[in-house]
Amino acid sequence: RYKTAGMKERIADNCPEAEVKTQECFFLPEHADRFDFGAFDYVVDANDTVSGKLELAVSCQKAGTPLISAMGAGNKLEGGRFRVSDLAQTSVCPLARVMRRELKKRGVEHLPLVWSDEPPVCSGETVGSVPFVPSVMGLLMAEHIVKELVK
Repeated sequence: RYKTAGMKERIADNCPEAEVKTQECFFLPEHADRFDFGAFDYVVDANDTVSGKLELAVSCQKAGTPLISAMGAGNKLEGGRFRVSDLAQTSVCPLARVMRRELKKRGVEHLPLVWSDEPPVCSGETVGSVPFVPSVMGLLMAEHIVKELVK
């Protein structure tokens, strides 16, 4: 079952008048032409690929549509260390470092992110996330979006 279907149902339960449009696909750069990024009030990036994250940032900037992006949750345990800040203000997070470098090449220098300064709890090759960490990230993203939309 797609996460989008579950989220659409959840939103309808809480706010029946909300209009939620979904498109089920694993977003990659080659899918960008399926989307009219200018039609959205806000875009949430919870993509698991760097190429998808980069394309979302570039496409949203071109369309003038706000975007918030989730950085890595793997090997993190302290939900309280996650925060929302601009890409330029991140540290420790390897994914944010890659995003900063690659987005600068593409002309994107500012992007709100949810990230953590917690060092990885294990340094092995297995990168897993405990169930509560992605939910903390999602709640922080939702809080940021609501605050931005009501300004």
